[in-house]
Amino acid sequence: MSEIDCLDPVRKALLDDLDEGFAELYGAHRGVVFSTALRLCGRWADAEDLTAETFLRAYRAVAGYDAARIAELRPRAWLLTILMNIWRNCARAKSRKPPPDLREEPVDTVDPREGVEEAAVRHETGDELAGLLALLPEEQRAAVVLRHVVDLPVSEIAEVLRVPQGTVKSHVSRGLKRLRALGGAR
Repeated sequence: MSEIDCLDPVRKALLDDLDEGFAELYGAHRGVVFSTALRLCGRWADAEDLTAETFLRAYRAVAGYDAARIAELRPRAWLLTILMNIWRNCARAKSRKPPPDLREEPVDTVDPREGVEEAAVRHETGDELAGLLALLPEEQRAAVVLRHVVDLPVSEIAEVLRVPQGTVKSHVSRGLKRLRALGGAR
């Protein structure tokens, strides 16, 4: 059995044909990227933008990779690292701009496939969770989302955030403690 046959289907597809392989990469990871983006930024439209930008940058990057680098790629961690970098850059850029006029702010749209009852429940709990997550410091929010929303192992979170595993554990623990305190205060 060759080394290529041992690769997961996404990396194998990327090695066989970049465009078809990337479509498979997108299909396999779009949900986790979007879910993470939504929990990080709290707005559906912003999460869609972050997800699109993540996959655009990923495609541009993987197009320049050689076969050895693609074979060693850990797609989920790689995509989430790209997402985290874009999110941080957007947050920095927003902090430098004056706040927008709230009257011009577009209303979040609902997933058209979702029923009214499900949308109401999701909106209520999603807004509450997004509000609580927004109160956390950036590093704690990212660690909590990656651990408990995306369900990444600590080692992969450490790779995505580029911090030691002990720091990840600390951020998750402190973030959860703070969320509990904030949730109890409401």
